[in-house]
Amino acid sequence: MSDVESPAYVPGHGLLKGRSAVITAAAGAGIGGATARRFLEEGARVLISDAHARRLKETEQSLAEEFGAAQVASLPCDVTDEDQVHALFDTAAGLHGGLDIVVNNAGLGGTADLVDMTDEQWSKVIDVTLNGTFRCTRAALRLLKEQGGGGVVVNNASVIGWRAQAGQAHYAAAKAGVMALTRCAAIEAAAYGVRVNAVSPSLAMHPHLVKVTTPELLEELTAREAFGRYAEPWEVANVIVFLASGYSSYMTGEVVAVSSQHA
Repeated sequence: MSDVESPAYVPGHGLLKGRSAVITAAAGAGIGGATARRFLEEGARVLISDAHARRLKETEQSLAEEFGAAQVASLPCDVTDEDQVHALFDTAAGLHGGLDIVVNNAGLGGTADLVDMTDEQWSKVIDVTLNGTFRCTRAALRLLKEQGGGGVVVNNASVIGWRAQAGQAHYAAAKAGVMALTRCAAIEAAAYGVRVNAVSPSLAMHPHLVKVTTPELLEELTAREAFGRYAEPWEVANVIVFLASGYSSYMTGEVVAVSSQHA
């Protein structure tokens, strides 16, 4: 684990004031939860979703107490279920009179050497991480196109979509697919004023990562980072805010690395 001090938290500047957003996999202390908080701090109204209904409700209640019940709502959604994805975006369309921003954060990892990997292990990671992003991007673009007036989609990829790592063939393939999906969707969506970009984090620390990764691997991955520490989830969320805001108005089809890796 890194003992290098993290930077000071950056306060909100109203970059998303008055805008409405959907954020998937937003329950808990990871990138999705950090993004929901950053969006609220920047003035957005958020509809958060997650496959874990109890944790999602707890997150909604906590954020509502801090930012106001009118600013945050939740709806459970398993991104592998097309009916649930439809329900999420139908809710988003009616909740605040429209939708402006979608953050596709849902993903699933795991570790298995390719020679030992089962079809089930491969398919599960692909279905959540790549197919889930596809389902939500498709639903988002249909809604944003119908609404008119533009909008933004931000997908969560990973540097592992560019870089090889043992035991991660399924996850790397899924994240590389998210990058390609992002670029193709951006070309199509530009015709109706919607921007589609992605973030590509290297190592962002959160409780789930600790559970599924050995201390030795975490130490090795942290050592690869130029700053000698992992990213805080809110540091990735800051870049998502940038891509969702007017500051990135000329960017589409881009995959932005949120990383200090030098090799």
